[in-house]
Amino acid sequence: MIDDDAALMCRVRDGDVAAFNELFARWRSPIVRFTVRFVGHQARGEELAQDIFLKIYRARARYEPREAFKAYLFRVATNHCLNEVRRAEYRRRPISVDELLREPMDTHGASPDALIEAARMQRAVREAVASLPETQRAVLLLQKEQGMPLKDIADLLETTVSAVKSLLTRARRALMVELAPFMTPHAAEISARGDLNAGLGAVAPDGGR
Repeated sequence: MIDDDAALMCRVRDGDVAAFNELFARWRSPIVRFTVRFVGHQARGEELAQDIFLKIYRARARYEPREAFKAYLFRVATNHCLNEVRRAEYRRRPISVDELLREPMDTHGASPDALIEAARMQRAVREAVASLPETQRAVLLLQKEQGMPLKDIADLLETTVSAVKSLLTRARRALMVELAPFMTPHAAEISARGDLNAGLGAVAPDGGR
C-alpha cells in the first residue's frame, strides 16, 4: 500500500497539475530548510529547492512508487545538493543575521538582546553544518532534521548502516568542536558522548561565556 503523497505523485504522473501543487505546498518548507542548511546560504538554498521540485515534475512520467514519497523526494534533494557543493566553482558564501531572522522564530516576549543572541547561535549552527564534509552533512540533516531511519539513509546514499552511523558520529563530534564557545560545561561533557540534540539543548542563553 502506497502512502498519500506517493498516491498524489502517481496522479501527477498521470497529468494532474493540482496534485503537484498540493505536493509542493506540503513539502516546500521542509525542502527549503534542508537545502538552505546543506549549502549554508538562504537565497541559493531556495533556488535549489525550486530546482528539485522542477526536476521531480519533469521526471513525473517515469515515477514509480517503489518507496515512501519522502524517501524519493529526499533522494532527489540530497543528490542535487551534493552535486551543487561538489562543483569546482562552488564557494560557501557568508550568511547575514538578516537572512537568519527570516527563518521561523518564536519572538513572543523576547528582548532585543535575546533575539540577537538567538540569531548568533543560528548562524553558528548553520555555518558549522555547512562546513562539514558533504556526506556527513547529508547524513546529519536527513537523520536529525528529517527523522529518516538509518536504513533509509543508507539506501539513499547507497552505503551501509554502519557507514551511516560512522558518518553521523563524526559529524556530531565536529559540530560540538565548532560550537564549543556556545556551550556550557554540561554540554561539553555531553559532546563527548556524541549526543547532538542534548548538546545543543544545553547551550547557554548568554553564549556560554
